[in-house]
Amino acid sequence: MRIILVLLFAFIAQHGFAAEDDEAAWQMLQKSAVAAHALSYQGIFVCNSGKQSRSVEIKHMFDGQNEYSRNVVLDGAPREVLSQDGNLVIYNPKNEKIVIEKRRGHNMFPAVLPKNLDRIKANYRLKMGGIERVAGRDAQVLLLTPKDQLRYQHHFWVDTEFGLILKSVILNHQNEAIDQIGFSQLNLFNTLNLDWFKPKIDANKDYVMEEENATDVDTSLSPHWMLKDLPAGYRKVEQMVRKVRGKDFPVTHVVFSDGLASVSLFIEPLAKDVKPKTGASSVGNTNFYSRASGFLQVTSVGEVPAATAASIANAVVFVK
Repeated sequence: MRIILVLLFAFIAQHGFAAEDDEAAWQMLQKSAVAAHALSYQGIFVCNSGKQSRSVEIKHMFDGQNEYSRNVVLDGAPREVLSQDGNLVIYNPKNEKIVIEKRRGHNMFPAVLPKNLDRIKANYRLKMGGIERVAGRDAQVLLLTPKDQLRYQHHFWVDTEFGLILKSVILNHQNEAIDQIGFSQLNLFNTLNLDWFKPKIDANKDYVMEEENATDVDTSLSPHWMLKDLPAGYRKVEQMVRKVRGKDFPVTHVVFSDGLASVSLFIEPLAKDVKPKTGASSVGNTNFYSRASGFLQVTSVGEVPAATAASIANAVVFVK
């Protein structure tokens, strides 16, 4: 009996410490969710997805009320993204003109986490790893593991002093890294000067507003389709209508998320005498799934497992 009690107390102590460690990990992740918005910092991070790699220069400032950031892609074609409180303006040289595209920003590194982690807690488990160095700073490794096969693993390297995510890696079900973003240089700064918050542009070029991606928020129910049996943990978070150049009808764009991963669903009328696209495909870590439903073309795309992309596309039910 004494041996049994000793083993029982050891089991309780072990699981008690595990629960405490998990809670500490969640508290650190919560700090990360806030730090990406509340700190002012500048640096260079590198994105590796599949065989593609690019470097991005970032400068981010929070003045106590408003949030500003400027991202400059350093490799390949010039591209700049300016964000103020989540509203993006993208400067992209195209056909000797500067194309300005306005849209809402979602999960831009290092702000990859929502401030409310409840839905992430519902779909993932979290535990601490070791301490490693990233961009010359100490980082606590946090291991976020999905509770099912509908989403990928996420590992985060979190600055032990300020809580900012310094590195993020997505792993597939074979524990292979399929996407990685991490700082190679990082500095915190204190300034309220906004002289940097403007693009480096060629004054000799004209400006045009890109119309093909013009969007309008749309919360109405469609008379032609409905959603049924979404994969567990995924919810609709946004719906809009896009006017796309070359298409006779606007395209409905619906965004789903489990709190971390997101999937875009595109629904449009099938063009006359055009064969619908069907089947699955992938590019790097992004999965696509297309199908026809009645007279509608349905396509889902996201950095999620192929089965999840297919499940969301199949959730669209045509209404006669």
